[in-house]
Amino acid sequence: MDSSRIGTVARARALNTTQGTPGPEDPGAVNYGEAGPTVVRILLGARLRRLRQAAGVTRDSAGNAIRASGSKISRLELGRTGFKQRDVSELLTLYGVGDDAERAVLLSLARQANTAGWWHSYGDVLPTWFESYLGLEQAAVIIRSYDVQFIPGLLQTPDYAAAVARLADGASEADVHQLVTLRMRRQQVLHRDSPPHLWVVIDEAALRRPIGGRAVMLAQVDHLIRMSRRPHVTIQVMPFSAGGHAGVGSQMIMLRFPEGLLPDLVYQEQLDSAIYLNKPADTVPYWNILNSVATEALPPEQSAEMLRRLSDLI
Repeated sequence: MDSSRIGTVARARALNTTQGTPGPEDPGAVNYGEAGPTVVRILLGARLRRLRQAAGVTRDSAGNAIRASGSKISRLELGRTGFKQRDVSELLTLYGVGDDAERAVLLSLARQANTAGWWHSYGDVLPTWFESYLGLEQAAVIIRSYDVQFIPGLLQTPDYAAAVARLADGASEADVHQLVTLRMRRQQVLHRDSPPHLWVVIDEAALRRPIGGRAVMLAQVDHLIRMSRRPHVTIQVMPFSAGGHAGVGSQMIMLRFPEGLLPDLVYQEQLDSAIYLNKPADTVPYWNILNSVATEALPPEQSAEMLRRLSDLI
């Protein structure tokens, strides 16, 4: 194995050491940044579940205490619904949480969980199954992906994003404008003081597909070259010459969070829905596939050179 590919393997091993474990011990100590309510709901739900189990209270009994059902308690504990301050207060009392400081922290999280994320204003064009991903992406410290058909959303130029949006059946220009604005707002995560590490592998097919025409693709490739120079952005190209590989025919995104915040999450879009996986038995194989794909793709330096050659050919 040449030195450049050894560097890719070493990068994968280094990132692997940052893997977190589910459920922080002190949710009040977590800095949520711009994560929005999604992560807060999941964290608060997980804490309430642990408190309920420690108190030996069943879901049905907890539901009765707040004039609801056991299924509602299940939704609350999974972070799939908002929290009423009164419900959280009554559950804390039921679970024997009498410490004023701890109650204050958890009630504060309940208030945060009910606020609208910045993406709420794009609800007209935002699929409901994508909203959770946006909040999770904002909280991640590592974002990895393999893309076959399109340039990753976090690296798209406005013109390229508009061309992609116009591919949707029945999309109006007003919708396209909203979708592009949303995508550009989403990209601000890469320009924060402490941005996540973005590591993408882009199939050569996505680079050669003339989305939007020659000028749009030229600007898009030049943008990738510039972004690849940022220390927290790693871009690799999977060339046609690689032949078959572990990720062939697949598109996947994997998010890794600060240690103790949330477990790894795999996100895969379908035609009109998305799959979210967060159990280690499901996510570890994807991490291994992404490592394999990164090893088989061109190393970052050679990928940047290929992008420069493609820029000359477009």
